[in-house]
Amino acid sequence: MGDTVLVVEDEKEIRELLRRYLERAGFTVLTTGSGAQALNMVADGVPALVVLDLGLPDVDGVEVLRAARQRGQAPVIVLTARGEVEDRIRGLELGADDYVTKPFSPTELVLRVRAVLHRAGATAQPAAASFGDGRLRIDQGRHEARWDGEVLDLTPTEWGILAAVAAVPGRVYSRYELINRVRGYEFEGYERTIDSHVKNLRHKLGASGPDVVQTVLGVGYRLGLRRDP
Repeated sequence: MGDTVLVVEDEKEIRELLRRYLERAGFTVLTTGSGAQALNMVADGVPALVVLDLGLPDVDGVEVLRAARQRGQAPVIVLTARGEVEDRIRGLELGADDYVTKPFSPTELVLRVRAVLHRAGATAQPAAASFGDGRLRIDQGRHEARWDGEVLDLTPTEWGILAAVAAVPGRVYSRYELINRVRGYEFEGYERTIDSHVKNLRHKLGASGPDVVQTVLGVGYRLGLRRDP
């Protein structure tokens, strides 16, 4: 899959519509209806681009936009029903890279995503990272993970979980977040099966598995290794 696009939209039907169109266009897609979740994902540097609805139920979308721009991370395409000129100007002044007003064409939005990513140069592959004094090495560009120099034979779900917890070592990721990162969208009834995939991932990491992917009771999972300088 290509660059990761985060869709922040409180209407599930629109989230799923955009996910389908963006995935068909070759993008990896994450979705959330929560501004708080979006702030966490942006802070972690996960998405290459954010499609953002300003009218979120928990956090004002403007706050998410401001956070993305302050951190100088992902470009933002604002998606909103606010069609007034003043709102468009405000969004652009805060650093939005493009502005799409509902109702909209999903095909046109995909083209805008491509154009903004092209301008931002966001298609460059991230560098490989190592953890725990080189014991764990994750190469996003090659979609490869090594433990003690040996390539791990991971399923797509296991790879997604490992890459997710390695995004910010030590940070606890809830099962919901892992579902969203692995599947790219809400998947009802899937939360508890994350535990089975973590168990299999730990098995492939050998005796150190539980120390590499640690359980935080009642919360979720985290990477137990520090990222190497």
